[in-house]
Amino acid sequence: MRPRPTRQTGQSDMFRARLDQIINLDHELPRLARLIDWGFIEARCGEAYSDAVGHPPLATRLMAGLAILKYSYDLSDEALCARWVENPYFQYFCGEEFFRHDLPFDRSSMTRWRQRMGEERLNVLVQESLAVALKTKALKTADLTEVIVDTTVQEKAVMFPTDAKLLNRARVRLVRLARETGIPLRQSYVRVGKWALIQHQRYAHAKQFKRAGRALRRLKTYLSRTIRDIERKIKGQAELSAYLRPELFKAGRVLAQKQRQRGKKIYSLHAPEVE
Repeated sequence: MRPRPTRQTGQSDMFRARLDQIINLDHELPRLARLIDWGFIEARCGEAYSDAVGHPPLATRLMAGLAILKYSYDLSDEALCARWVENPYFQYFCGEEFFRHDLPFDRSSMTRWRQRMGEERLNVLVQESLAVALKTKALKTADLTEVIVDTTVQEKAVMFPTDAKLLNRARVRLVRLARETGIPLRQSYVRVGKWALIQHQRYAHAKQFKRAGRALRRLKTYLSRTIRDIERKIKGQAELSAYLRPELFKAGRVLAQKQRQRGKKIYSLHAPEVE
């Protein structure tokens, strides 16, 4: 069966208090409830049900309202159930007319409802939230042209960026590409480049910054020589130049960037978009 739509009757009850008579209708939750298009949410979420005979499911207004409250106030399912019973604003937001002292649903009902809806239908809540934000002018259309995501704690295969590591890594990647494409290099600096990186790390750890600076300059020299050598060998070869140009461009940026420069920098050669 499909869930029955939630409709307000406007009737009074001698033994129960109407919620709209005991709450402040100018509170943020009643105002938000009036702005949300519950009919649109009920129509989209109702697609997950069939017309077959069975036990009638819980109202979509109730379950969708619970989902919005859960993520708006960052509550667990257990905490949401406890607050729903004692909070008339929560009950009004979920479509109740009269104050209830018991839960009309089980805690596990929310989990089963989310699983039944799936990610595609739950996106309807995000879509309606954005529509309400545009309707109330809390959000402008221009704000949706660019999305900024805080990925501070998101896993990413990027090591801690240091100038010495980036310089050596750029040289290693260029040497590998040169070997794959059959470009003979005058010198690959495999052994001396690795030793210069080790020396820089040791001197920096020992706070011998002058010696560390000399090792860093050697790494820059090895990278710049490798770049110039490859550019000489691919001159006049359009197909090979187009293949190697992106890596040469990134290596050139790593070579030119400084420790405290402002603006965009490369922190990882395999993921140059990382900032």
